[in-house]
Amino acid sequence: MAPMSIADLVAALPAEDTWGPATSGDNMLGGVPYAPFSKGDKLGRMADWTAESKDRAGQGRQQYNRNFRDQQVYGAGSSSLFTIQGAEDESSFSVVDNTRTSTKRTFGRGGGTVFRGRGGQRGGQLQRGGGRRGGFQRAGGGRGQDRGYDQRGNRGRGGRRFGWKDYDKPQRTREPSVNIRPDWQMIEEVDFSRLSKLSMDVSEGEDLETYGFLHYYDRSYDKVPVKGSERRLQSLDRAAYNVTTSQDPVIHEFAEKNEATIFATADILSMLMCATRSVYSWDLIIVHQGGKIYLDKRAGASIDLVTVNENAYDAPLEVSETSGKQEQINTPSALAMEATFINHNFALQTVTESDDAKVTFSHPNPFYNEAEETEPLASKGYKYRRFDLGLERDGEEPLQMIVRTEVDAVMKNPTGGADQQLVVKALNEFDSKAPGSGNALDWRSKLASQRGAVLATEMKNNSSKLARWTTQAILAKADAMKLGFVSRANPRSAAGHVVLGVAGYKPKEFAAQMNLNLSNGWGIVRTVVDRIRALDADEPEDAVKKYVLIKDPNRNVLRLYNVPPTAFEEDDEAEIEEKNEDEDESDE
Repeated sequence: MAPMSIADLVAALPAEDTWGPATSGDNMLGGVPYAPFSKGDKLGRMADWTAESKDRAGQGRQQYNRNFRDQQVYGAGSSSLFTIQGAEDESSFSVVDNTRTSTKRTFGRGGGTVFRGRGGQRGGQLQRGGGRRGGFQRAGGGRGQDRGYDQRGNRGRGGRRFGWKDYDKPQRTREPSVNIRPDWQMIEEVDFSRLSKLSMDVSEGEDLETYGFLHYYDRSYDKVPVKGSERRLQSLDRAAYNVTTSQDPVIHEFAEKNEATIFATADILSMLMCATRSVYSWDLIIVHQGGKIYLDKRAGASIDLVTVNENAYDAPLEVSETSGKQEQINTPSALAMEATFINHNFALQTVTESDDAKVTFSHPNPFYNEAEETEPLASKGYKYRRFDLGLERDGEEPLQMIVRTEVDAVMKNPTGGADQQLVVKALNEFDSKAPGSGNALDWRSKLASQRGAVLATEMKNNSSKLARWTTQAILAKADAMKLGFVSRANPRSAAGHVVLGVAGYKPKEFAAQMNLNLSNGWGIVRTVVDRIRALDADEPEDAVKKYVLIKDPNRNVLRLYNVPPTAFEEDDEAEIEEKNEDEDESDE
């Protein structure tokens, strides 16, 4: 037989055996065109009652998954061809569900939806011999802490607790504590997450000199007052001083004798050591002169005022955000002035003034002038203490720091030992129902029975303030802290106050309760000092360099500025002239 060509073979084949996919008539389902599909495709069910709810919840098979975004899914677009189509009369059919559904939204414990996330990181200790020069550098490393307090004092796993209608709260834009001038040069910016990783161990320090005197604390305030018989807070005229570092004559004497390299007061140092807990804006002045570093402050600086509910999520509103005159007494500035007034008078009222029964220190009060002052002196003791900030490094010069610390009263030791030195402070309640109260409990009804809950709320809402007070007590090596609970006599008026109770705590134990780590504070101080010394390494010894450290009002950031040596001196002179004019007018 002669060989056949390919064309002849194709012509000899039957028509029904042609190549290619089967025709639609041969398909099992009839009328359904061929479509590729994968193993993940489902052919559907006879009656799938959950298909609609899954699609609404976004939990269907075609839910987007970024892990497989580059993989092709065959048949995903045509899978609906294999589902069973419903009959026409099913459009009017509905299923009656007899289960009761609640329309009330469910929240987590505490009345707020809890969002959890990864917490911040806790670094290791400041490496001895490690390089911190050249800026705010991280010291140490390590994996993060899962639990702890965030920058507002809220305890959790890194996240914070949101409340009801958080989306409807006003956006807060706070003003800086000092106006940044055009001739200021920003040197460095560092965020709180880097500062929180610093750590340095410093000894308890030693006493150099003591000044002033202390009255004995009135222990009757420790008793829980009977309802309706609370003591009124009195306004007492006593001479009290809050002199800054550069104007302290005792610190000048220590500087001339080269007793230390760094000088500060406890209120300024505590602000820097507890910087990561602050929310409001503040500023410090750093003067480098003659090889000495002075941590200073401006006249009328914001750190002199006692804040209220600074760390509360629902913090007090600014003046521009208030809706009425009544709420203006609950603004941050008005509350700070009220709290400062309360703390000043509470420390004076809780002591028994007696010339025969008081503890006199080695030297008299260095700021009191009997020839000019008409008011009697307040009970106050100043302890100048020296701390060693040096590192165990070969060839490094010793780095000493002198701090002026303060104690407010003295108390008999119940065990018969030496008298105990006290730091007396006061927490204040303005209105538990007003905006900015931070969900605080009503002190009049809850303080006696739930003091722990009241204090826990204050630790959350006033984390920065309580941390500063505790740090000051530890720096002064005080034996105990007395915290008073003072409330308004009328919540709608800031004129009168009553003392609802007093609680005593040991400073170190109180610091452990609120997760306060002084090693982190010392690490921040040493890092700032090293940065200043590195900047002025090439300057002559008699040069005067001035810097300003500012907390950003709306971000968790510290900024270091280089300012002219004459900065703020004009403001101080203007303030002195204005004060003299007011005194002249009052005399007339």
